[in-house]
Amino acid sequence: MKTDLQTIEKFVAENIGAFHARRLEKLRGMKINEVLLRRNPYLYKAKNLEVAHDIVKAMYDDFLTQQERTLFGQFLENLALFIGKTICGGHKSAAEGVDLEFGREDAHYLVSVKSGPNWGNSGQVNKQAENFAKAKRVMRQNEKNINVRAVLGCCYGRDNNPHKNHFDKYCGQAFWRFLSGDDDLYLNIVRPLGHDAQKRNDEFNKSYAKLLNRATTDFTQRFCDDSGAIDWNKLVAFNSKEGKPE
Repeated sequence: MKTDLQTIEKFVAENIGAFHARRLEKLRGMKINEVLLRRNPYLYKAKNLEVAHDIVKAMYDDFLTQQERTLFGQFLENLALFIGKTICGGHKSAAEGVDLEFGREDAHYLVSVKSGPNWGNSGQVNKQAENFAKAKRVMRQNEKNINVRAVLGCCYGRDNNPHKNHFDKYCGQAFWRFLSGDDDLYLNIVRPLGHDAQKRNDEFNKSYAKLLNRATTDFTQRFCDDSGAIDWNKLVAFNSKEGKPE
């Protein structure tokens, strides 16, 4: 097993652009009603936000952060799968809840990839354990005496107690080392992530500024009274009143 850093860096440089493109696409597709209905207006009142632009920006920032976490998590998961296929000779698994399968030395590995260590609630974690147990059982029925190991891999973070029920959980450095055999891969993938980052972020910020200006105008017309003050009752009613929002 040999880590080909050039191939990995090439994949990152070529695919990080897709993250930025989807990020910008999400931004341009955002509608103020969608944002208002998904954010907690009580929070912004509790923070004493009384300027329309400040409220709009806080809501949009929170909304976009959530979107970006999802998009970048998907990018990291795809990178891990790429490394699993190119370095480990892995392939997509047919088993439920398993992303990747490969054989190494005297074991057959079933791998599920998550972006971070706190990826799900207790029900989802239990379901993942059940999926691993089922996949291991089926594989052992088909091939006697096979050594099957299940791994939940998290692209960042740490878990100092990796041995769980039915699987091992490797996070951050431990996961990238498990895939590649390289202690430093978790560091080496940082540099190519900056490929064209400034250019793409400048484009994003210009589009974001225009969106915030339009949204602030819309918000002011709809949720400010004649004096210019925020009509919190009207805003909360739009967000939380029974029935369809007006």
